[in-house]
Amino acid sequence: MPVPERLRRAHLIGIGGAGMSGIARILLARGGTVSGSDAKDSRAFMTLRAQGAAIAIGQDARNLDGSGDEPTAVIVSTAIKESNPELAAARARGIPVLHRADALALLMDGHTVACITGTHGKTSTTSMLTVALQHCRLDPSFAIGADLNESGANAHHGSGGMFVAEADESDGSFLSYAPSVAVITNIEPDHLDHHGTSEAYGATFDGFVSRIRADGVLVVCSDDPAAERLAGEAESRGLLADGVRVRRYGRTATGFTDARVLDYTAGGDEGGTVRLEMRGEEIDLIVPVAGEHMAFNAVAALLAGEELGAPQHELLEGLAAFSGVSRRFEFKGRAGAVRVYDDYAHHPTEVAAQLRAARHAADRGRVLVVFQPHLYSRTAAFAEEFAAALGLADEVVTLDVYGAREEPVPGVTGALISERITGAVAHYEPAFDRAAELAAGLARPGDLLITMGAGDVTQLGPEIIRQLDDRDTAPAVAHAREE
Repeated sequence: MPVPERLRRAHLIGIGGAGMSGIARILLARGGTVSGSDAKDSRAFMTLRAQGAAIAIGQDARNLDGSGDEPTAVIVSTAIKESNPELAAARARGIPVLHRADALALLMDGHTVACITGTHGKTSTTSMLTVALQHCRLDPSFAIGADLNESGANAHHGSGGMFVAEADESDGSFLSYAPSVAVITNIEPDHLDHHGTSEAYGATFDGFVSRIRADGVLVVCSDDPAAERLAGEAESRGLLADGVRVRRYGRTATGFTDARVLDYTAGGDEGGTVRLEMRGEEIDLIVPVAGEHMAFNAVAALLAGEELGAPQHELLEGLAAFSGVSRRFEFKGRAGAVRVYDDYAHHPTEVAAQLRAARHAADRGRVLVVFQPHLYSRTAAFAEEFAAALGLADEVVTLDVYGAREEPVPGVTGALISERITGAVAHYEPAFDRAAELAAGLARPGDLLITMGAGDVTQLGPEIIRQLDDRDTAPAVAHAREE
């Protein structure tokens, strides 16, 4: 399938981001000419450059001509400000500017589209669905907000007629899509820096379900009150297009639940098994990643895969072979008999869910977490909830806020959360460069340690492992010298 004419020569500002690099991958695979820029180099650039992208480090209006001719479109995300020199130059030169969601929607054209959204779990569910469809030899195109462990890629131009995409609700940009299959995992207030109120945030999901194509399907978790309420109101108020059906999954026992969860058996860090009732039959769904929340994501992927025409038994096999996605309880290594993981959780509900999963995986060991709050607005709004969630661990090291797109707010620091934690030993460490040493010093043999957050806390895992290695070998070295 050729690249859309509007995207024939695209320049992507912030090309190293998860969403932008995925679009670049697909454009290049479909024969487009791609240039882009970002503030710093990244691992993604190696692949993009090898595929032919012209990438500049730093922001400069001259970067628009990185491939030698005028772009047919400049692609941006919500994070790019109007003062950006490349965006300002594009406006001045009359070059069309597209939000990344609009660019992705153009790439979806001509495919059967499945979009997965929700406050939590959309990356994992999209990844599970993609891997399951690949196991069914359907080769879907996909765009995900993280790298699949199977391929190391966050996007792919497939040979099949399906396109699977993670749909971002944070800025309302998922309203650009018109899926045939839509999954809503859950709805809980978040991203209030953009939406303003919980009501406004929830209302965007009404708009999303109204975008589902005629004769399509909406898959929702019936256990989530907001998602179930939205589905019920969409059915009763006529928000759904002609022929759109609703399929539900969850523990809730109603006549409308298509996949009822009868039981979940945890298997430590090797995942678990979900016992399901579907169409009057009981089946086992093996999920090789830890946590009941991940098991529910797998059930959502199973229903969506069925709606895309894939055989149930092959989907079950594909889900059982899923090896995870980067930054979702990702195993980073073991040192000093301590297992180190990394996780993207940055909302209280996500933090609590992942710590419950970690408790099963830790067995008789303690759970330690190094948590980095993400965004000043989120930290201020949910400090109490974060503290309650982090209290599920045994020891917590709270870092300062990773501001991302926001300016610092006086009085809003990691201490706002740390001082409210009960049930766990709390440590506040405002110096990022001292966090790894502190965390390693707290760890004991048999512990499970997680670095957690949506910012650069992910960089600490390898350093913690090194610190643990140094601590483990230091006594042996000293003893050898004595001899």
